[in-house]
Amino acid sequence: MDFTYSMFIPLIPLALFVILGLFSRKIPASVSGWMGSLGLATSFGLSLYTAYNYFMYAKVDGVYQTFVHKYTWLIFSDKLHIDMGVLIDPTSVMMLIVVSTISFMVHLYSRGYMKGDDGFTRFFAYLALFSFSMFGLVLATNIFQMYIFWELVGASSFLLIGYYYTKPSAVAAAKKAFIVTRFADLGFLLGILLVSYYSGTFDFGELNNPEGYLITNWASSSFMGLSVMTWGLILIFMGGAGKSAMLPFHIWLPDAMEGPTPVSALIHAATMVVAGVYLVARLFPAFYFVENGFALEVVAYVGAISSLVAAIIALTQNDIKRVLAFSTMSQIGYMMLALGVSGYEGHDGLGYMASMFHLFTHAMFKALLFLGAGSVIHAIHSNYLQDMGGLRKYMPFTHITFLIAALSISGFPGLAGFFSKDEILAAAYEQNTIIYISSVVVAGLTAFYMFRLYFGIFWGKEKQYDHTPHESPMSMKIPMLFLAFMSIVGGYIHFSEYVTADHKPFEAHLNFSLAAIATAVGFLGFALAFVFYKKENNLPERISTAFGVLYTWAYHKFYFDEIYLFVTKKIIFGMIAAPSAWIDKNIVDASMIGIGNVTASFSNKIKGMQSGKFQDYAMSFIGGGVVIAIVIFYIWIS
Repeated sequence: MDFTYSMFIPLIPLALFVILGLFSRKIPASVSGWMGSLGLATSFGLSLYTAYNYFMYAKVDGVYQTFVHKYTWLIFSDKLHIDMGVLIDPTSVMMLIVVSTISFMVHLYSRGYMKGDDGFTRFFAYLALFSFSMFGLVLATNIFQMYIFWELVGASSFLLIGYYYTKPSAVAAAKKAFIVTRFADLGFLLGILLVSYYSGTFDFGELNNPEGYLITNWASSSFMGLSVMTWGLILIFMGGAGKSAMLPFHIWLPDAMEGPTPVSALIHAATMVVAGVYLVARLFPAFYFVENGFALEVVAYVGAISSLVAAIIALTQNDIKRVLAFSTMSQIGYMMLALGVSGYEGHDGLGYMASMFHLFTHAMFKALLFLGAGSVIHAIHSNYLQDMGGLRKYMPFTHITFLIAALSISGFPGLAGFFSKDEILAAAYEQNTIIYISSVVVAGLTAFYMFRLYFGIFWGKEKQYDHTPHESPMSMKIPMLFLAFMSIVGGYIHFSEYVTADHKPFEAHLNFSLAAIATAVGFLGFALAFVFYKKENNLPERISTAFGVLYTWAYHKFYFDEIYLFVTKKIIFGMIAAPSAWIDKNIVDASMIGIGNVTASFSNKIKGMQSGKFQDYAMSFIGGGVVIAIVIFYIWIS
């Protein structure tokens, strides 16, 4: 089959970025909004067409085939070269659907949300650049091509998070996101260099070949008890952990809420933050087969711990976008741990399938939650729960769609999140009891903090608003309606028939006993939120006081930011950088300046010898002759 046309999926937003970027001051806002939306609609249509062709016709003998269209860009040796092209397989096709759907919906939504903004056309140019970067990352044929687009995603997210560049907090948030992910991406780059040095290839096909020469070659090279391949994969995962806001690189995510709300939906719901999950999924055979999957265990435990910690923090936050940000971190942790406990073949690969399934469903309901939050913020001009209450009367459409998304992420039976979350819990139950128990606890916490958010916004005591809150315009409602529909029906896709670790479909069944446990825990979280927040009372204050230090730590996000600031300012800047600067200034620079001063002083003393006056030279000649004659005479008489 020929999928070369798929290269137009990323090229369309690239063309939009160039046109809107170069002519941002000349293109009217209304035109730029439609250009961006129609361009992403085209990419969305091409993605759907690609998915239809692939899943209908690309299966041979029960196995989905992989199609690669590429050309060589840079050659380092006979084997080691960087190619540019597109890779079409079940996972990349699924990601095309996710990225194109959310990007298209965000473009439509932004036409209403950003209306009247001075940088309207510039905003759509940034959205197009981000979409191009994500499409390029998803379609990459090799790990270095992925790294190129990985960094471009970081650059475009910097522009979007810092879109309000006159606002100091937005600028600080953009820098924070960029700098923190740079440290993680350093690990990614080192991992790529290790992999390419020992394997002689960047190509995903060769790196993921379970029967190839690669694994045995790596086994002979070790460091600190682990093979170099394992270290390479852990370093590569470090980059994924940074992009997906896993511990300890998560601190950038809540601050990134400073960007416009459509940016939060695009970056933090379904695209940029799942890039790390996609990276592990793309190299999953290597993670699984090398050294009995030790690197995959690291992925599992990092995902599980991140999921639990983020859910606890989300219980205490009052900025609704920050609650959703930590919720995203928690759900990404779910996806990571599912990959970490997965096998490779058939039903053993349940975790891989569940991770991709949850990535798909989460994209829909989390984007809807962010767009719903944006609709609320658009109406009352505040992000904080204490400024909200009783909004269901004024915003019935936003109320219903937000409720659907909250139920879906909480695992309410019959909605999309219920099915994908159940598969993750089933995979964890089969492989790791500790991770399973942690995941069930997270399911209960998720239901509690989501309905704390829901009741706090739409129920409770009605506040005295400066103006009567109003429902969002139709341009914002249409994307929310579509995402609400997907949040309901997305779980009925038989994902195990399409996206699996070994590209071979298998039949997955709902585990009713595990689903019943998760549902019961979810209902418990819902019931507690109902009692605490349905009507205004003092229960939340009493409970927070009862938890004391634990609540304080959770409210302050376990002081990760303060720890990093202490390490940065007191240790790196104060104990390392400051002494280094003093040595550089007072020893290195001073010694060089001293040598220069001595040289200048000496030159001033002797520069008269080259005055250019004949009589001075004659005097020097005669004087020198006299001195020589005296020396010769002294030697002769001696």
